[in-house]
Amino acid sequence: MNPLNLFRPGAYTLLGLVFAQLVVQSCLFAADPPAPVRPNLVFIVVDDLGYGDLGCYGGREIPTPHLDALAAGGVRFTQGYVTASYCAPSRAALLTGQYQTRFGFEGNPTGALNADPRIGLPVTAKTLADRVRTTGYATGLVGKWHLGGTPTFHPQRRGFDEFFGFLHEGHTYVAPPWNGVTSWLRRTALPDGGKGRWTSPDGRIVWTTHMGNNEPDYNADNPLLRDSQPVNENAHLTEAFTREACDFITRHQAQPFFLYLAYNAVHSPLQADNDYLERFRHIPDIHRRIFAALLAQVDEGIGAVVARLRETGLERDTLVVFLSDNGGATRELTSSNAPLRGEKGSLYEGGLRVPMLMRWPARFPTGHVVETPVISVDITATALAAARVTPDPAADGIDLIPFLSTHADPPSDRTFYWRAGARAALRTGPWKLVREPIRGQPGPWQLYHIDDDIGEKTNLVSRDPARLAELTERWNRWSAAQASPLW
Repeated sequence: MNPLNLFRPGAYTLLGLVFAQLVVQSCLFAADPPAPVRPNLVFIVVDDLGYGDLGCYGGREIPTPHLDALAAGGVRFTQGYVTASYCAPSRAALLTGQYQTRFGFEGNPTGALNADPRIGLPVTAKTLADRVRTTGYATGLVGKWHLGGTPTFHPQRRGFDEFFGFLHEGHTYVAPPWNGVTSWLRRTALPDGGKGRWTSPDGRIVWTTHMGNNEPDYNADNPLLRDSQPVNENAHLTEAFTREACDFITRHQAQPFFLYLAYNAVHSPLQADNDYLERFRHIPDIHRRIFAALLAQVDEGIGAVVARLRETGLERDTLVVFLSDNGGATRELTSSNAPLRGEKGSLYEGGLRVPMLMRWPARFPTGHVVETPVISVDITATALAAARVTPDPAADGIDLIPFLSTHADPPSDRTFYWRAGARAALRTGPWKLVREPIRGQPGPWQLYHIDDDIGEKTNLVSRDPARLAELTERWNRWSAAQASPLW
């Protein structure tokens, strides 16, 4: 038989059918898409930035073009919450995917508490770095840790291959004698013993008594480290952290990686690079001008990190997350939480709702705005799902990929909880339950309808006592199931 006859019309021999089937199967196999790439994970956390500071959140005074571009190219959350209104407990939840109250990390260690060997992220709480490293990811932390300052809690013992940064709650941005910057420092008294502001003759240092306390001794027993070895750094820390993050990306571009870039900007002490400060000479208040310079510098640093992802061909397959660790410290820094009530430390919206962005070009649409509430532990769950790591049964967040990849919003009827000493809050649907201390006492419960009252101005306790009772009972049940605070 002539084999060419197999291809003539009507030549449906058994051999021809088998051959045709093999051809079809071969074509189908060739057309199968490759297995999804496990994305690189880049978490960018800034410190004490307010909800209303960025252009993409309504800010108009300080240009933030790079963060605005990140929002335009990905997803912006209008109701993105963190689990605490202070630095350390918020970071503990982000890195573990669990409410920090589950394991007692409820306080915010400062000063000498950082050296207390009992205080730190419990070793039983696995970090995101721990979990993705076991599946082949390279892991690196650049910047602020603040989850334990003693050897047991060192970042390299908590899943990070590399560390460049500091262990405590803050650090000066440049080494003494603070050349090239203008510094705004808190004091309890001015050089003449009075109150108000004092500026040094050369204009490089401003003292202020408006907060009623001294600038903390941030650098005490808190050196800048590469891994565990102290290093000298000549650059402004924002510039140094950007440099180290870009270098990490370049060195690890051949493998999946998790980079946790934790800028200390815009946290105190306020020390602005003078070149950036000059850009804002039109702002009359030096306090606000220094803050603007710090924010502009960190915005450009984030732009450089995104540019490095683009240059290395990694941008499409990298999940980039940006958020502030808590609401803005308005009185201390001038950071704006408009139009929200409260600031860092409170459980009103201004202490908990933060700018939150997420971009993954391979999976997420551009310019998507999510109006329903989400919380920072959702970010952790999403990153673990993207990395194809088995979900943690104790996790408190949800994977956002099924929603964001289809241009949908997450469910709007979830319940979020907060506890910090005498402070307490709950958010479910449009309702917000809050208890803020009054002169050291727990104070009464307050009830707000957030959808209608974003500024938490109208307390509805007397109008809806049944709802108040139901939400209070719900919070009490949740609180009873949490661990006791570690300190």
